[in-house]
Amino acid sequence: MFTVWIVGVWPVASLGYRREVARKWAAYNRWVLRWSCGLSDHLEGGELLPPPPYLLLVKHQSAWETVVLHALFPPFVLVLKKSLLHIPIFGWSLRATGQIAIDRGLGVQSMHVVRDRGLEEFQRGVSVVVFPEGTRVAPGQVGKYNAGSIALAMEAGVPIVPVAHNAGSFWGRRAFLKKPGVIQIRIGRAIETKGLDKRERKRVLEEAKNSIEGMMAVIQKASEHG
Repeated sequence: MFTVWIVGVWPVASLGYRREVARKWAAYNRWVLRWSCGLSDHLEGGELLPPPPYLLLVKHQSAWETVVLHALFPPFVLVLKKSLLHIPIFGWSLRATGQIAIDRGLGVQSMHVVRDRGLEEFQRGVSVVVFPEGTRVAPGQVGKYNAGSIALAMEAGVPIVPVAHNAGSFWGRRAFLKKPGVIQIRIGRAIETKGLDKRERKRVLEEAKNSIEGMMAVIQKASEHG
């Protein structure tokens, strides 16, 4: 319903209005998951969020991130694969709300798109969400962390906010069925980038990775004893 509305008002409504409808759609998805599947979420570390804009580096385990995350944070845009734009209604709504779509097959050229669009959104005061491992990773696994988004944050001088969660334990990759439970989401301490030299990019990436994976270990330990 919300996605149809976003597409319908696309020609006449402002970008800000379309994005606000998208946030309401995410909140609706969150409600539906809770009452139809018994799947809710619990967020810790919200007090650590700096004033926007910032770069959110988020663990990617399931489709949950793309349909609920907008309800949990101030306005942001997602960096996502371009093929999602071709999905009827849902993909059109992604295009209508100005998400950053990239073609992974274009390599360096795709990173130029992320840089240009990311800087544009930061100037608007809008944060950017990047999945640093590039694709969904199964629970307990760690993918290769990419440094491209770190360069974007450093050029813009915005903080990097690490985010970990265990959504994949309840809503698996390519899975339709969802398990009931509580998704644990943790926000790490922001990593400042303003004034840093580009040669520090690797160190900043390692710090962000350690933060995310450290929080993942805490979440996993808590779930084993919960």
